[in-house]
Amino acid sequence: MRIAVLVSGNGSNLQALIDAQHDKQLSGQIVGVLSNKADAYALRRAEDANIATAVISHQNFPNRESFDVAMHQQLLAWQVDLVILAGFMRILTPNFVSQWQGKMLNIHPSLLPFYKGMNTHQRVLNTGDRLHGCTVHFVTAELDAGQSIAQSVIQVSLQDTAESLAQRVHQLEHFIYPQVAQWLCNGQLTWENGQAYFNQKLLEKPIQFAQF
Repeated sequence: MRIAVLVSGNGSNLQALIDAQHDKQLSGQIVGVLSNKADAYALRRAEDANIATAVISHQNFPNRESFDVAMHQQLLAWQVDLVILAGFMRILTPNFVSQWQGKMLNIHPSLLPFYKGMNTHQRVLNTGDRLHGCTVHFVTAELDAGQSIAQSVIQVSLQDTAESLAQRVHQLEHFIYPQVAQWLCNGQLTWENGQAYFNQKLLEKPIQFAQF
């Protein structure tokens, strides 16, 4: 399976995927890394791993639709089977999402459906929730609303800050994101008629990894 990773920043999740591929824990091949920002450190990570890169700046396009068309053309040029969003800070248009339905993953730093959107760690602290974590989900046109595939959970301590929670949740992300990508690559995870299946059974709720 040929994989493209979309990035906007540091790219720590990209690095986790690159490391998993290097360690033979990801059977797919990362064939390209695409960023909307030329100064994204993730691009250097890709270059260091001899992975093709492309920069398509959203600022060069009059609207989201034309920007997404340019991205779609690049993905087609790379002959991509799977798109992985790794800190890609652009909201995708419904048309773009529909073309990659069931073939595009995102990871979100909360236990969806709770805390969609931004600033999840501070919001968890503000509400006093004792559990937090991350969710890998299929991407749909509605933000952070696609079917959840897997989640990993941590307990929030009284000493936690937004920064410490972010660091702890990142560690979870780096573990479960390559795992879910591998499930797609080896056929354990499939998408059929708008539903996710795991080991040929309907996935009715996200797979829970052990608490850390």
